Amino acid sequence: MSSWHQGGPVARWGNPRRGAVVLLHGRGASAESILMLARHLEREDLLWCAPQARHGSWYPQRFMAPLEDNEPALSSALEVVSGLAASLDQEGIPAQRRAILGFSQGACLALEQAVRQPRSFAAVIALAGGLIGPPGTLWPNSGSLAGTPILLACGDADPHIPVARVEESARVLTARGADVEMHLEPGFGHGVLPHHLTRVRTLLDEVLKP
Repeated sequence: MSSWHQGGPVARWGNPRRGAVVLLHGRGASAESILMLARHLEREDLLWCAPQARHGSWYPQRFMAPLEDNEPALSSALEVVSGLAASLDQEGIPAQRRAILGFSQGACLALEQAVRQPRSFAAVIALAGGLIGPPGTLWPNSGSLAGTPILLACGDADPHIPVARVEESARVLTARGADVEMHLEPGFGHGVLPHHLTRVRTLLDEVLKP
């Protein structure tokens, strides 16, 4: 196990009455900054957990760089997510009562977690992200994502996330059985729009019911 990100802090807010959401921040951001999104969503009956990346970055290069260029940080980041899922299990919050949400670099990491460890979360929300790897990547077929709702929301003018990769990610995840919902916003760049957050609220309410 790589120690790149291990042992970092995990910011928490809310309570686990309905379940939990793992939040993954973007490059140069922090756990506390993405936890503000949880407060904006006003779902205090969910436990929101946001791990902190070392130096504010889950992996050093662009998400479509050769995989080896993002190691050992990438593997360590995935271990952090898996470890947090295991910790939530121990707290009595099983996979069917938890979701994962990431923005930008965190969105890419959330999707990579979904394809490498299917069914570790009941829903996956990727805001401005795509699966990690260079053109021609063959992602592992580690198991079925049957019935797992996955939300992909991205601007079609995003300078960091090519539309083609978002569409490819949707195809890969759909082929593994996921229920993929994709929103490509015309002329929008790198960010999150208010109606994305409205859809996030609705999706969490649908999946993590009282």
